[in-house]
Amino acid sequence: MTAMGAQRIDDDRALRTTAKVLPEHARGHNRSLVLQTLYRSGSQSRADLARETGLTRVTISDLISELMGESLVIELGQREESRPGKPATLVDIDRSAFQIVSLDLSGHALLRGAVLSLDGDVLDSAELELVGARGEEAFDKVAELLSRVIAQTTAPILGVGIGSPGIVDRAGVVRNAPNLGWRDLPLQQRLQDATGLAVLVCNDANAAALAEHSFGGADHDLLLVKVDHGVGAGLLIGGRAVFGEGFAAGEIGHVVVGTDAGPLCACGKNGCLEAWLSAPSLTAAIAAATADAATPAAAEQATHHILAEAGRRLGIVLAPVVGALNLWEIVLSGPTHLLDGPLSLATVETLRKRTMADITGDLTLRMTTQGQDIVLRGAAAMVLSGRLGVS
Repeated sequence: MTAMGAQRIDDDRALRTTAKVLPEHARGHNRSLVLQTLYRSGSQSRADLARETGLTRVTISDLISELMGESLVIELGQREESRPGKPATLVDIDRSAFQIVSLDLSGHALLRGAVLSLDGDVLDSAELELVGARGEEAFDKVAELLSRVIAQTTAPILGVGIGSPGIVDRAGVVRNAPNLGWRDLPLQQRLQDATGLAVLVCNDANAAALAEHSFGGADHDLLLVKVDHGVGAGLLIGGRAVFGEGFAAGEIGHVVVGTDAGPLCACGKNGCLEAWLSAPSLTAAIAAATADAATPAAAEQATHHILAEAGRRLGIVLAPVVGALNLWEIVLSGPTHLLDGPLSLATVETLRKRTMADITGDLTLRMTTQGQDIVLRGAAAMVLSGRLGVS
């Protein structure tokens, strides 16, 4: 596996390889181009690949031989053809040759792990209760879960992808994750040293955005808002993940919304978006309001008001981003019973009120189709991009 580069998904390159480049950069690029074509299009003949990629048949033949030697590509046999002549031999990525291990560290009470196929399908999974662990104790929990999931694999491991809450830099160092009590934790390097595997770590919301890109059919600019214990966003522009100079792009949870004080946030400020919108905040606010309601109808009305107000606050935060970047799609990821309804409707209504109609007339806001596995699948997409150059 030494020929496979351990590229990061955050190295300012497009996630998908789509065209030829100059000769001095060609080998790695053309290799990714062939793998990407097979990954998305399925089995092809060598002649098909030459036509689709624009590479010569000699280059294709050399690359296929190299990739077959690494067990990444296999021959599937001859294509059934009615025309005269020798039928073409089909090749494809060997989708059963390797598996990917993913961890989702974003949950408040549970850490989740899974074994995934190269197509992003969850083959096996495991969970570990966090039980309030922080700092080194939380790291030990992560290492334990990773060991469990590695033991569940049934094929060589292509790599390990991890979605972590907080600010994560290019080297997989968790600069700050308050919910886990981590500051400047070299998570990627420590787990790589412990396992001997290629490990890639990124922010959980960024991982979720990658899942939408790779497995959710989002081939355009995208803003994904992830709501769980905290609130964060992942952003894809021009096929590239946006990380920011300080690796904190998308950290919208602690933006103060409005000038009316608002609820107290865990960070010490009043009125942060997270204090309005996080799943624990919404759940607690609804529980308090419904407990005081005199009738079921009053409880329902109170719940509607709390969710709509949270959606309005989210719209206020997102409007400048949507206007500045001319975004047409926003995806919400989190508890469906909280996000899908009054909250999302109020978000769209607020966005349209606060932006130019000509710019946001085609704006859509939808729930993710990836479900609770979105970070796990996004972490797998990070491994595919980093190790093979495909997504």
